[in-house]
Amino acid sequence: MADSELFIGATAQGARQALVLRRANRHGLIAGATGTGKTVTLQGLAEGFSAAGVPVFVADVKGDLAGMGMAGSPTAKPHAAFASRAAEIGDADWAYRECPVQLWDLFGEQGHPIRATVSEMGPLLLARLMGLNETQEGVLSIAFHIADDEGLLLLDLDDLQAMLAECADRAAEIATRYGNVSRASVGAIQRQLLQLRSQGGDRFFGEPALDIADLMTCAEDGRGIVNILAADKLMASPRLYASFLLWLLSELFETLPEVGDPDKPKLVFFFDEAHLLFDEAPPALIEKVEQVVRLIRSKGVGVYFVTQNPIDIPEGVAGQLGNRVQHALRAFTPRDQKAVRSAAETFRANPDIDVATAITELKVGEALVSLLQPDGAPSPVERALIRPPRSRAGPLSEVERRILVETDAVGARYDAAVNRESAHELLTAKAAEAEAAAREVAADAEADKAAALKAKEDARIAKEAERARLAAERDAERQRKAEERAAASSPWNKAVTSATRSASSAVGRSVANEVTKAVLGSKRGSGGLGAKILRGVLGGLFRG
Repeated sequence: MADSELFIGATAQGARQALVLRRANRHGLIAGATGTGKTVTLQGLAEGFSAAGVPVFVADVKGDLAGMGMAGSPTAKPHAAFASRAAEIGDADWAYRECPVQLWDLFGEQGHPIRATVSEMGPLLLARLMGLNETQEGVLSIAFHIADDEGLLLLDLDDLQAMLAECADRAAEIATRYGNVSRASVGAIQRQLLQLRSQGGDRFFGEPALDIADLMTCAEDGRGIVNILAADKLMASPRLYASFLLWLLSELFETLPEVGDPDKPKLVFFFDEAHLLFDEAPPALIEKVEQVVRLIRSKGVGVYFVTQNPIDIPEGVAGQLGNRVQHALRAFTPRDQKAVRSAAETFRANPDIDVATAITELKVGEALVSLLQPDGAPSPVERALIRPPRSRAGPLSEVERRILVETDAVGARYDAAVNRESAHELLTAKAAEAEAAAREVAADAEADKAAALKAKEDARIAKEAERARLAAERDAERQRKAEERAAASSPWNKAVTSATRSASSAVGRSVANEVTKAVLGSKRGSGGLGAKILRGVLGGLFRG
């Protein structure tokens, strides 16, 4: 194989089909129905890029690409057939051989953990990931803007949840500068975050974040490292899968310098099950994908979409895919028939091949191939037998996987999560301070209330004491006056009154009146009968 090209396969007539490495960053498409050989083609291309010194990133959807870390075996299926196919296409250099691999897993179970921060993911991809509507996406964007303005790091889902709660609490303040933030929208986003956690998103968001440079390394022998993402479990969360891969492309685009058209790509990225990226995607997201695919070429990155149906790829993206390998399609339904016609129209015509018919007749491992030529023009479509992979086309055992993970160049740098001070910690501390201040204010208010109640009680007691004092003074005054009146009264008047009362009791009112008259009359005389009677009465009284 020439150093400047990558052998793909050969036609029945022996015409060699090769991918020019200088044009490999113009992207590509591998399409075909299930069971037609897409995965084997992907594996063979990844091996070819690795042998050319180009690092590769590929998602392992079914769990069998991880076997690239081990050499194939002539005694195991389908490797015996691979050897005969290599001989059929005249590949004299073909031999069983493993690839240098690094195994990754968003969940940290089948490879090194991959993490990204919430800030790196951004509101657009997060909104897509959580299925937010336009209003909720706007609220999410406001949360990002406020965090950026106030220096609050959004690293993990705890940070984002704390930031959203902060926005809800400050809705009135925020509205005048950023726009309305309703509690209903914040609540809806929070519920989606809970679902994202349940899908394993809490393990993906955080630090240490993936260093893109770790995906772009070569082995000691010069071969490019094949980075394999375990995606079999990840496929249960298709939005997380698609959002992660798009984030990775975006990070590559933002991180790598412009290099134009290098002699070979700096990295080749295989996006398996590519239709998941575009299913129910809003126009803004599709526009972002198209922009990244179009511009990342100048960063030296080639992107190859792998999908069952070529019409799954939007036209704006499909137009950027210059290298095409089309396996068989079925034409059983109207949609299948549309896909056949669409695929046939994308190839540069070859008068010797009826493309629409050939697509439905291709055997397993056979494909229609059109690759960019050195001058950048696509080659006429050819029907070719695809070069088989040299490495194992099958899964790894647990022991093999563990050995590969423990002995690669990545080491343990991503194994332990790091939780540094960020929005969650700062906002929690702020809330704690506010709560403490509120408790202090409440305590002061309670103390003031208690003091007021005590003062009121003291005033009441003082008032009662004053009333008692005044009452005592009045009683004393009345007693004093009574005593004065008693002292002012003569014994004579007392005696008259007592005698009158006694007389009234003894002989009745008439006798009392006569006695009174007699007494009074006698008093005006001197020494008469009245005086004697009075002396007798008084004597009896005093004696009694």
